[in-house]
Order: sequence, then structure tokens, then C-alpha cells
Amino acid sequence: MRKQFLSVLLALGAMGGLAACTPGTGTGEPTPTTGTASEAPTTPGSTSTPAEPENTQPGTAAPATTTPGTTPPDAETTDPAPAPPVPAPLPSGPGKGEAELAITVKPSQDATAVSYTLVCKEGAPAAESQHPGAAAACAALKENAAILNEPGPRKDVSCTQQYGGPQVATVTGVVDGIPVERTFMLRNGCEIGAWNAAKDVLGSAGGAV
Repeated sequence: MRKQFLSVLLALGAMGGLAACTPGTGTGEPTPTTGTASEAPTTPGSTSTPAEPENTQPGTAAPATTTPGTTPPDAETTDPAPAPPVPAPLPSGPGKGEAELAITVKPSQDATAVSYTLVCKEGAPAAESQHPGAAAACAALKENAAILNEPGPRKDVSCTQQYGGPQVATVTGVVDGIPVERTFMLRNGCEIGAWNAAKDVLGSAGGAV
């Protein structure tokens, strides 16, 4: 009896020692190893998608390119601006008598300028004219509107060196459909003659010298 009891104890001890030496969690399942990542298997014949560049944002368009030989719309050009066209001269002789002019006469550098408007219809002043001698001015323009032309250089004419005064007159507008822009001064004999020819248009403030 005593021998049988010792045999049972020895058997139980052997079984306990065997269980202690066996690795595992006690459930029979292998313990997973932490800290490692497994890569997904790649199916044979499949291609991987390339990674998107870091500097490209989804939904944004690529920068526009400029075609060689063309100038971008926002680029500044170095070409000079074209010169304004030179007004055509008024024809000599009788005209239509149609005019819309702004006239300014300054008696001297420090004096107050005098300004008025001249509007002519078929050689007669219109109601909106504010010219002091509108009837004479319209008649002079219908007879010969060329009195408002800017004189061109002439080699066969010698202007006398005489001074007629500090007066300056400007005439701008349209005569018989032709733009007019003329400045009158009195610095020499030629300018004095041109001033006197246009005295009716220049008005009482710019009378003959």
C-alpha cells in the first residue's frame, strides 16, 4: 500500500515537470510576436500604383506654359507707344461754316484767362455760343477756315524779329469735321500776322495787334 502511494506521487511530479518545460500560453495557440509588420502579399501579374508626388495637391491644375515666341498676357512690352496722328489741315477758301470751338485768351502770364465757346451752323452762330463776336467769327470761318491752320516751316519766308506782346490764345475743337488745335502767340512778325488773320475768331480779348 505504501509503495503504491509513492508511485502515484512520483507520477504526478513527473507530469507537473513535463508541463512546466513545455512552451506556450496554455491554450495550445502560438504566441504572436509583437513589434513586426508583415507586408501584404503581392499577387503575381499585378502592378503597384506609384506614389503621388509630395508637391502635387489633388484637384490643382498644373502651371500654364507659354508657347515659345509668344508674350504672356501680363508681361510688359518695351515697344514705344505710337505717336498721335497729325491733324489734317483745313482747306483754304470758302467752307461749310460748321464749327464747335473752345477759345481761351490769356492777356499776360499773370493775368486771368478769358474763355468762351463758339458754335456755328452754316456760317451763323448757334444759340449755345458764348463768343462776344460770334457772328463775325462764324463768317470768318466759313469764308476761310484755314486761318486756324498751324503754319508749316517755310524757307522762303523771313519773319521779322518784332515782339507783339505776351498774349497767348488757344483754339481747340472741330471745323467742318476736321479737328483743330492751334496756339497763337506774338513773338515775331509771322505770328503777329497769323493772330491778326484770326482776330475775329479769337474775339475781343484777342483783337488785332
